[in-house]
Amino acid sequence: MSYDNNNIFAKILRGEIPCIKVYEDEQTLAFMDIMPQADGHTLVIPKEAAETIHDLSDEGAANLIKKVKMVAAAVKKGLSADGITLFQLNGEQAGQTVPHIHFHILPGSYLTAKAHSSVSAEHARLEAMAEKIRSGF
Repeated sequence: MSYDNNNIFAKILRGEIPCIKVYEDEQTLAFMDIMPQADGHTLVIPKEAAETIHDLSDEGAANLIKKVKMVAAAVKKGLSADGITLFQLNGEQAGQTVPHIHFHILPGSYLTAKAHSSVSAEHARLEAMAEKIRSGF
């Protein structure tokens, strides 16, 4: 399957759609999920064009998991979370809704998180969560 350069995360990476950034470097971007399942729901994506983990280069995969670990630690510290849920879906049949590999970081338990919303959260609330997470680095 070929990568869709018009997916929302590709547009975010090109700066065509804004996001609330938590962390960015040459290979990775972490930002707030605009339809969060929990306060502090953060997404981490590689800048490499890859739909699933199977499409990502070995180097890209190694870097991505290092950055997920780093951002998850910041979410845990910045939000004083007792625990962190990490998940990553591969393919539409697995529930992946954006065809660009990404990890979800949720403070707390996925079992108590709400379902993905269809309505965007308030920008000010997301920015406040992002600021707390940034303080965790």
